[in-house]
Amino acid sequence: MGGRTSSASHNKYIAKAYDRVNLTMPKGKKEIVQAHAEARKESVNGFINRAILETMERDKAAQNPPDGPPEAP
Repeated sequence: MGGRTSSASHNKYIAKAYDRVNLTMPKGKKEIVQAHAEARKESVNGFINRAILETMERDKAAQNPPDGPPEAP
């Protein structure tokens, strides 16, 4: 009996499985972000999540550099 899931059912699942974050940005920036995401063939949500994860990984790596001799200037 497979069929379409009702909007109410879908919204209930989203509310249970995901956290929501309200993002605000300066006027005009939204269109820039949308265009960038589309150029990379990803959703705005996917792009923002990827940007956050990559930034967190980069920040963590900068905080915990690998052991070894320091690089010469």
